Amino acid sequence: MDAMWLLSGTCIIFTLGMFSSGLSDLRFMVSKKSVDNIQFLPFLTTGLNNLGWLYYGYLKVDVTLIIVNSIGASLQTLYIIAYIFYTVEKRYFVYQVLISLAVLFLGYSYFYFQIDDYEIRLNQLGLFCSVFTISMYLSPLADLAQIIRTKSTKCLSFPLTVATFLTSTSWVLYGWQLNDLYIMVPNLPGIVTSLIRFWLFWSYSTDQPNYRYLPA
Repeated sequence: MDAMWLLSGTCIIFTLGMFSSGLSDLRFMVSKKSVDNIQFLPFLTTGLNNLGWLYYGYLKVDVTLIIVNSIGASLQTLYIIAYIFYTVEKRYFVYQVLISLAVLFLGYSYFYFQIDDYEIRLNQLGLFCSVFTISMYLSPLADLAQIIRTKSTKCLSFPLTVATFLTSTSWVLYGWQLNDLYIMVPNLPGIVTSLIRFWLFWSYSTDQPNYRYLPA
């Protein structure tokens, strides 16, 4: 039980540290009153990911998942509101949010009204959240060819890479202790991609970053 509390606390601290990385973007938007080259999609996809895992944590009655993803969803909402407030193309991004919320509502309605069995609902939701998290972990590898071609890691963040590695490792151990593959498996790619990025930092020069990875 002591090990579980330690793992739970570690997951919360590391994950919230990663979520708060967006605060630097928030400070930039507020100070410059512009979104400049800040990307909107990571805020939106991370928020949706948080809401999915929040529902999973609610069904599973997992306090760690509930705490982490409640705060994570709140932070992403704050980032989204600030982005829409300061961007010139407000209507375009509002549409993205509304469409995402509609899809989220349809998904919630499916799990809540169409699936009566608790175990089936939990398993299908866990599978959906796992696939979504894995895709978020793997998507930045699309820049791998560019990094190798330019021999520069300026698009990567070393502190965030370390945080990703520690966070993914803590969630894998937490899922292993709970015997929950839906928590453990989707965070394994986070460890693998972090190790790849460590190798890239070791092999090529570095500069200033801007990537975020968010686990369960």
